[in-house]
Amino acid sequence: MGDKANTHPGAAGRATAADHPASVRNVVLVGHSGSGKTTLVEALALTTGAVNRAGRVEDGGTLSDYDEIEHRQQRSVQLSLVPVEWDGFKINLLDTPGYADFVGELRAGLRAADAALFVVSASDGVDGSTRMVWEECAAVGMPRAIVITHLEAARADFEEMTRVCAQEFGGDDPDAVLPLYLPLHGTRAADGHAPVTGLIGLLSQQLFDYSSGERKESAPGPDLLPQIEDARNRLIEGIISESEDETLMDRYLGGERVDVKTLIEDLERAVARGAFFPVLAAAPAAEGARQGLGTVELLDLVTRGFPTPPEHAVPDVTTIDGRPRELRPCDPDGPLVAEVVKTSSDPYVGRVSLVRIFSGTLRPDDTVHVSGHGLADRGHEDHDVDERIGALSTPFGKQQRPVTHAVAGDLACVAKLGRAETGDTLSATDDPLLMEPWQMPDPLLPLAIQAHSKPDEDKLSQGLGRLVAEDPTMRLEQNQDTHQVVLWCLGEAHADVALERLRSRYGVQVDVVPHRVSLRETFATPAAGRGRHVKQSGGHGQYAICEIEVEPLPGGSGIEFVDKVVGGAVPRQFIPSVEKGVRAQAAKGVAAGYPLVDVRITLLDGKAHSVDSSDAAFQTAGALALREAAADATIHLLEPVAEVTVLVGDGYVGAVMSDLSGRRGRVLGTEQVGTGRTLVRAEVPEFEIGRYTVDLRSLSHGTARFGRSYARHEPMPVQIAEKIRAQAKEAS
Repeated sequence: MGDKANTHPGAAGRATAADHPASVRNVVLVGHSGSGKTTLVEALALTTGAVNRAGRVEDGGTLSDYDEIEHRQQRSVQLSLVPVEWDGFKINLLDTPGYADFVGELRAGLRAADAALFVVSASDGVDGSTRMVWEECAAVGMPRAIVITHLEAARADFEEMTRVCAQEFGGDDPDAVLPLYLPLHGTRAADGHAPVTGLIGLLSQQLFDYSSGERKESAPGPDLLPQIEDARNRLIEGIISESEDETLMDRYLGGERVDVKTLIEDLERAVARGAFFPVLAAAPAAEGARQGLGTVELLDLVTRGFPTPPEHAVPDVTTIDGRPRELRPCDPDGPLVAEVVKTSSDPYVGRVSLVRIFSGTLRPDDTVHVSGHGLADRGHEDHDVDERIGALSTPFGKQQRPVTHAVAGDLACVAKLGRAETGDTLSATDDPLLMEPWQMPDPLLPLAIQAHSKPDEDKLSQGLGRLVAEDPTMRLEQNQDTHQVVLWCLGEAHADVALERLRSRYGVQVDVVPHRVSLRETFATPAAGRGRHVKQSGGHGQYAICEIEVEPLPGGSGIEFVDKVVGGAVPRQFIPSVEKGVRAQAAKGVAAGYPLVDVRITLLDGKAHSVDSSDAAFQTAGALALREAAADATIHLLEPVAEVTVLVGDGYVGAVMSDLSGRRGRVLGTEQVGTGRTLVRAEVPEFEIGRYTVDLRSLSHGTARFGRSYARHEPMPVQIAEKIRAQAKEAS
């Protein structure tokens, strides 16, 4: 695997749709921001001949021409697909953002891929979020390999970083994370740093020299062999321990020599089934060079060691009414099942959907059934419609290259699917199916917005609809209590990108306004009120008097209205009018303009006039009576309290609990979850957790996750309530 002399310079022509699933490899690149994923993709594209030395494709443009926002922010913010060809295989490289705010794009990449390359910077190491993604991949048995980059850094140490990766990723079996090659260092510079100029294959004991810009294979000098002996023996033992031949270890320990071919075959099988995780090194090509260091070895690993799409189990599929449906894995002749893993908008062709085909074959102008994805709570409506797809293409930078078809196992872009959104299933119209959606992170950072001007207001609804269609990790809320439009995002960077896309892509300028929490009011003490609405101005007058009593009720009781009028003091036809009036006033609030809840309002007495009393008059009298009762009572402001769960590493539990307590939170308890993780449960006022997703990420160095759900409303502290009342009075 990579230890052979590869005579194929790579496919200099365009990557086209593969004709058979076995000739496709779908690989997602994972790593923290700045680890070198995009640079590695570009180096692989250069080695395969997909781009020239200047980084340009043959018909114009560059590989990195993805998104203008990415250029401005100097970081990846979305999933991108780069298809290349190598040694007769099509490799779909899925480059994912490394920043935590765009984890939704990462999850989409994991869904579309069959194996993962974890890119680790030799100068930065492994961060907490990368470890969490590794655990996610381990939970589903996804094959993985590790690529160490930034070897040119002054303090880069390949051997030390390999040890760190074995410690972080190896778990109970660090010998499952071992290098296949050791770096060959050139002449030491004045600053003491010796650049990496080549690799030594531990299995083949061959030297691969990249110093000339072209990969050259030769036998290493006898002085190098002793340097690699320990690493080679450990690698051989690691491979043999994962061999399906249970007698091989005994034979090896008994002194039998295992030939390299057998070792490579066992290695490839162990990698494909997710039992062994090889470590490789890679670096971009030097100026004028055609191949980056380690790129050939990495491409050989991908094509020979990573699984084919037919070896990847199809996610659960059901009929539209929920009945399970069994499918043959990755059958080009089977029923069509494809999934939209990314949605984007092109100013010339409209909506473009990147799809992974799990079964069947997709062709241009097919009519497909679009099945919804169960994210209606985030502003994404469920779908159950037929649509005719437009052209099929494969992306390369900003270009879209037409293809004639896409078989099961491949990825392709579909134009003009006007209704399909990320996460939707495409299937045959006569056999509609639905795939189980992948897990989406819950957006927990609120961004309240309003249109900047009247023209923006007219375009806002359509722009927001398109925005959330592209990004299922974003939730759109039209808050009925605060009358705010709220975009729930994963973090500040996610929010910044959403605003920029609204402005630059959809021509909508919005203003960010403070997010308001849905408060309530209630009576803390019983009170009585009299509403008198008597007016006479010629013709029919207005006459209504009512007397009420208000009592507080337990939380969650709502509003009760009780009629205790005797003797017809208030005619029966006007009692519903009084109730309507007090309920309307309760909805407006009686102290600071927030809805009144959890009270019993009892109508005790009143007066009417045979001519001047009316429905409207008694509604007004009811509202006046409630306001008068509130003036003589103690009114509590109620704030929403959320039940919060925080999953965090044991080392951060104390800091998290202290922080929650500082937010007026009540810690309810903790419980151990797996090894080294603790789940903290608490109740925290929502006033205090508006930015908690940002603060928790900083507190835990990106290793913690939290969830929240509404628990109840409860009285807020007096000093805070007084401040809010003062603000409400000033605003009025």
